[in-house]
Amino acid sequence: MLAVGSAVAFGLSTDAWAQVTLKPDGQWRYLFSAGGNATSGNSDTTAINASGEAARVTEHDKLTAHGQLNYGRVDGAKSAQRYALGSQYNRDISVNSFKFGSIDMLRDRPSNIAHRYSIAGGFGRHLLKGDDNSLDISLGLGYTQDAYVTPTEVLDQTRGEYGRTELVLAEESSHKLTDTTKLRQKLTLYPNLTDQGSYRASIDTGLSVAMTPTLNLTAGFAYRYNTDPGVGLKRIDTAFVTGVSLRFD
Repeated sequence: MLAVGSAVAFGLSTDAWAQVTLKPDGQWRYLFSAGGNATSGNSDTTAINASGEAARVTEHDKLTAHGQLNYGRVDGAKSAQRYALGSQYNRDISVNSFKFGSIDMLRDRPSNIAHRYSIAGGFGRHLLKGDDNSLDISLGLGYTQDAYVTPTEVLDQTRGEYGRTELVLAEESSHKLTDTTKLRQKLTLYPNLTDQGSYRASIDTGLSVAMTPTLNLTAGFAYRYNTDPGVGLKRIDTAFVTGVSLRFD
């Protein structure tokens, strides 16, 4: 048996797990995280989880970009195959208020998503704003377009694609627990405005412990809920991922 790193990946986004440094000096900063394991013999498994985040922050705006890969194979069959990219721009319009725009792309074949494109914009408020603790809430309007690997029944219709307008309700915070430990969490709700009564939800929580100025140990938990993901698919997905990250400040 061979084991490399430490990760348990179920094909969920790790956007909120990264702990890239957010410092309002106008400089780009980067963070890359990875974890994985492999076994052979009585069980034949491979799991790889990798993500990257970049951020540029000034006193009045913030631009972030992220990418993520989850890949898993069990006894020759793919158990996870997820790729995600996204970016968000925040611009302060007052001391405690901001506007935002975001764009995201997802590919998740085990969940029958050939691709998902989402775009959103709206307004938010800084309830806490500081280097050690921050808390933001936001409200926006977005549009999401899904294309399915195999046509499936969604909201009582067989569809190859499905587009809808959504509300975007989010709450996000970050906390410096100790000199070396940081916590970040984010809750997002996506009520469906095209077919009312349907919605998506996500929760992401990440903990980062600095071992050196550039090397960190990370652990994250993700929860995804979809009222109607398609026939034969479960409404809930969860994941717990551990790994290491490199910070470039």
